Amino acid sequence: MPLTVFQVSKGKVNAMTLQQLNAIIRIAECGSISMAAQKLYTSQPSLSKSVSELEREMGIVIFYRSAKGVELTEDGVRFLSYARQVTEQAELLERTYKDGPPVKRVFAVSSQHYAFVVNAFVALIREYEQEKYEFSLRELRTGDIIEDVRTSASELGVLFLSHFNREVLLRIFEKDDLTFKTMFYAKPHVFVSRNNPLVERRCVTLEDLKAYPRLTYDQGIHNSFYFSEELHSTDESPKSILVSDRATLFNLLIGLDGYTISSGILSEDLNGTNIVALPLESDEEMEIGYIHMAGRPLSSIAQRFIKHLRDYIAAYRSGKNGKE
Repeated sequence: MPLTVFQVSKGKVNAMTLQQLNAIIRIAECGSISMAAQKLYTSQPSLSKSVSELEREMGIVIFYRSAKGVELTEDGVRFLSYARQVTEQAELLERTYKDGPPVKRVFAVSSQHYAFVVNAFVALIREYEQEKYEFSLRELRTGDIIEDVRTSASELGVLFLSHFNREVLLRIFEKDDLTFKTMFYAKPHVFVSRNNPLVERRCVTLEDLKAYPRLTYDQGIHNSFYFSEELHSTDESPKSILVSDRATLFNLLIGLDGYTISSGILSEDLNGTNIVALPLESDEEMEIGYIHMAGRPLSSIAQRFIKHLRDYIAAYRSGKNGKE
């Protein structure tokens, strides 16, 4: 018999099942009721009926329906956040009191392509003293990071603001009911191969870089300059290469004597010693921080992750993890 959750609404006691809540979560992840029905091994009409009944009971519209699929309404985004909390608590209850506890996702974070996020993630898992767990770290396009946090697929999203993108991104965060918290500021640098001729310079300019291939992360359908992971995205570059992952980017930095504009924070543990960071002459600045759902307190493990991030940056800048 499915566990039932009760909610008092307008003087009535409404009942919803965990099965319905899990269905809402899966539909939001798939963006399609028919696709979610396949994954849940049920029929599309049955799943649609279940969602409609839940919407009627709650007195809200959870999804906008269209020929292209479904999209969360403003009420739906809030409902999804609560649904995830309820299902996570139910899983925790089962894990505590039933034999053979299921593996539970402990923490999920989405991020732009930063090695220091990986370092903090490693430190977080190492201190987690459980025999079974599931963590999630997703290095994504900027738009996908925002969507992950908006739909509560990840609790945190790590990205940066600059003079150029600040107004646009803050407006998006506000629309999606997200809050941005600053962790630290970084002066622009470029990552280049240790064998790149520019290594001999103490500082480089955008003009110096024009002779070399510029490597940037592809932003997909959100390929707006405001979503770029690199500063000075509107400046002309005769040679440009789009990539989708950090390992490929670093391999091309070495193989093609390319460059990418970055925070300047490297990890020799993860990336070796073949990549170096050079200060870039620029009037820009990276304000690196994280986004999370507004009005929703951070979990204790999310707070621990943020502490590991801050500790790593502080240690790096004091010379314990490398040199800027």
